[in-house]
Amino acid sequence: MPDGWWPLQIQLPQSRTGSDEQAYRLGHVTLHESLSPNHWQSDDNNNMDSLSSDLINENTAQTFTAPSTTAMTYDYAVAHNVTLPIIAESSTDTFVPYRQLINNIPVALSDQISQAIQLLRWQADTQFCSRCASPTVHADQDERAMVCPVCQLRQYPRVQPCVITAITRPNPVTDEMQILLAHHHRHGQQKLPPMYGLIAGFVEVGESLEHAVVREVAEEVNISVSDIRYVSSQPWPFPSNLMLGFRASYASGDIIIQEDELAHADFFDLSNLPKIPPKGSIARELIDQIAKEQGILL
Repeated sequence: MPDGWWPLQIQLPQSRTGSDEQAYRLGHVTLHESLSPNHWQSDDNNNMDSLSSDLINENTAQTFTAPSTTAMTYDYAVAHNVTLPIIAESSTDTFVPYRQLINNIPVALSDQISQAIQLLRWQADTQFCSRCASPTVHADQDERAMVCPVCQLRQYPRVQPCVITAITRPNPVTDEMQILLAHHHRHGQQKLPPMYGLIAGFVEVGESLEHAVVREVAEEVNISVSDIRYVSSQPWPFPSNLMLGFRASYASGDIIIQEDELAHADFFDLSNLPKIPPKGSIARELIDQIAKEQGILL
C-alpha cells in the first residue's frame, strides 16, 4: 500500500463436515480480536506518542482494532489449496520482517500479528505430549489447547514474562537527566555505531515483577534501584515473550557489567544518547517518554 504494508484478506475454502472436522491441523490457528490502545488509555494518554511510525496517522494507530479471525502458514495454505495473493511477481524479496513491520502499522494490528506468530510456533512445538510422548490433537474450537488422547494432558500456549527497565538519575556534575543504557552481545558487533538498549530479563519462578527488576539490574550492572513503577507492556514473539516495561531511579552502586551478557553499560545524558532501539519497541517507548518529560524530542 502507498502508506505501508497491510495484510490481505483471503477467502478460505469451506470446512469439510465429518468426524475429522476437529482434527489437528498444523499451521492453522484461531485468533482473538486485538483491540486498539484507546480501549484502555485515558484521554491524556491518547495524546502521547504512540508506537506507530509517521507513515500512519497517530489517531489511526490509537483507534484501529484488528478483527482478523485466523492465521495460517504458507505451507498450510498450499496443502489446503488456499489461493494466495500475488504480492510482487518480479521480486524475490516481498516480505517485511516483523521487527521492521511493527513500526509501520497500528498497535492492534502489530499485536495480532504477534499473536499469530506465537500461536503457530506453539502449535508446531506441541505436536507430542510432554508427559508420555504420544501425538497430540487439537482441543475443541473454543479452547486453545493441544490434548494427549492417551493420558489426557492438556498443553496451553505459554507466555514468558520479561521485565525491561529504564533507570534514570541526574548527572552528578551538570544535573542533566541521564538514562542507563547497555550494549548487549545479542545486538551484535557488525554494525557501527553499536546499538544500546535497556536492562531486561526473564521473570524467575517464585518472584514478583518488582523483584525481577531488582535482580536483573543487580546481575547485569551491579547497581541498586528505587522507586520502581510499571509503565506499559508489549507482546514480543521472540519466541513468546510479554515485555513488561518499568521505570526506576538509581539508588547506589558502581556499574560492573555482567560480561557474558553485556559489552558495555553507562549512564548517558538524554541530550547525547548513543544509537538506541527503533520506534515500535517498548524500549524506545520508555526512552522517548523520559526524554519528552525533559523537553527533548528524539
